[in-house]
Amino acid sequence: MRFIPNLLLLLSFSILAQKNSKYDTFFEKGNGNQSSTYEETIRYYQVLANDFATIQIKEMGMTDSGKPLHIVIFNPEKEFDFKKIKNNKAVLLINNGIHAGEPDGIDASMQLYRDLALSKIKVPKNTVLVCIAVYNIGGALNRNSTSRANQNGPEEYGFRGNARNFDLNRDFIKSDTKNTKSFIEIFHLTHPDVFIDNHVSNGSDYQYKLTYIMTQHNKLGTVLGNYLNEEMMPSIVNDLQKKKIESTPYVNTFSDTPDKGFGQFFESPRYTTGYTSLFNTIGFVVETHMLKKYADRVKVTYEYMRSAIDFTDTNYQKIKMLRVQNEAQYLPNKKYTIKWELDTTKKTTIPFLGFEASYKKSDATTGNRLFYDRTKPYKKDVSFIKEFKAVKEIEIPKYYVLPQAFWPVIDLLKHNGIIMKTIENDTLITVERYRIADFKTTPNAYEGHYLHRNTSVKATTEKIPFRKGDFLISTQQKGVKYLIETLEPEGVDSFFNWNFFDTLLQQKEGYSDYVFEDTAAQLLKDNSTLKSEFEALKAKDPTFNNNPEAQLDWIYKHSVYYEKAHLNYPVCRIL
Repeated sequence: MRFIPNLLLLLSFSILAQKNSKYDTFFEKGNGNQSSTYEETIRYYQVLANDFATIQIKEMGMTDSGKPLHIVIFNPEKEFDFKKIKNNKAVLLINNGIHAGEPDGIDASMQLYRDLALSKIKVPKNTVLVCIAVYNIGGALNRNSTSRANQNGPEEYGFRGNARNFDLNRDFIKSDTKNTKSFIEIFHLTHPDVFIDNHVSNGSDYQYKLTYIMTQHNKLGTVLGNYLNEEMMPSIVNDLQKKKIESTPYVNTFSDTPDKGFGQFFESPRYTTGYTSLFNTIGFVVETHMLKKYADRVKVTYEYMRSAIDFTDTNYQKIKMLRVQNEAQYLPNKKYTIKWELDTTKKTTIPFLGFEASYKKSDATTGNRLFYDRTKPYKKDVSFIKEFKAVKEIEIPKYYVLPQAFWPVIDLLKHNGIIMKTIENDTLITVERYRIADFKTTPNAYEGHYLHRNTSVKATTEKIPFRKGDFLISTQQKGVKYLIETLEPEGVDSFFNWNFFDTLLQQKEGYSDYVFEDTAAQLLKDNSTLKSEFEALKAKDPTFNNNPEAQLDWIYKHSVYYEKAHLNYPVCRIL
């Protein structure tokens, strides 16, 4: 009889094991080097949502693949209405698989949600978790084992490009893809206080399994940026160290190897955290190291998310308060930086865990190759630059005025929650207007565009007629940073630099030389100021003096016959 209790105990353990195995992820059932497919991921979350009232999975907007995004919400209070949630709790949004060949976050997030649902780990009381299960669905469906040539597992993974071969982590400001448009809807629905984008790095070799990018604190704004830099990021790093996980800022090296130093990565608004920072959201990019084992990468991704959740949950009230205070820095007539660069006067040192590097003869080519010797690990201080300085500032206007004809821009502004007022009658408005003075264009296609850079403008004050139906856009709204970054042509990711206004770069009307010769002569005869400027330029510039075609064109472009639209930026500013 005494064997019966032992038998019952064994049976109960067996039943419990079977019950728990229902929630094992594909990754956990495998050999530690296998990742879930898109379909397996969605099915798994559907099981969790069906079995646990604290989890809900929702179908959201479409992607270029023809399939919709899904968000998975965890809230121990079982409330999934974000109008109610955001007033009482923090929201932490996780994005997985933006590069589908980097699936660490996909597998780690499934474990995270399961463990929260089963209370296997600390359940946040003040934070609601939202996860985009698989963001780059088209890339996830394009599974292979070869496209990540430098990566140590998993055995199969998705592709970096989406269904239309866009790199989605370059698309946020321009929004060429359905994926991005759907992300923007999710972002503004959830209004996250903290955002995490899970990745795998590609670059130098070193001892760390995990590196990170935090939203660049200078451009985030002094109130929120200082808090992130001085309190939140150090706290997360310390918490990881307690778990025996060493981490370092993303290794963005000055030269071939990290021992020569590196600087903080600057994520402009084309990137996820560059975009989210425009709405005063604290952002992190988790970058596990490509050469580490897949199981180890999944584990550290999991732990980073836990540490970020724990900090957010403890400090949710302060984070939400600082977000509001941060907005007050961006008011009309204040300065706003639209161009940044590393501040080399503020170089510091950080301890770094690396491997000795050298060069040796290549076995594949006739040259020499870089070689990291893993038998020679080191810990030493290396140069690090975290701070950025302003290179170009503008004065924040009270309003932007945008002609209704530029509907692609208008649609994107509205999609990002920008409030606009239509002008009710045809009217003359005194505005500051830009003329495009100079720009360079990349010679090769980049994410579906030929991107402009080094743009400069010349500003004038004019009275300009606007039509009924044109748009008046106040800068006194939550999206002010988004407005400035997109509508100021000199901004690195402005709509001008992304080719939204390229039609103004093409001259539509011209002249026949033999006809305009007589007109040009009469213009010089009738306008002594014009003639003086013309003669002065010829005397100053020998090349111009020896180029009759250039001279005639100069006279044309300084006459009433030259079209007003050419190089005149159509978005105006009211100061």
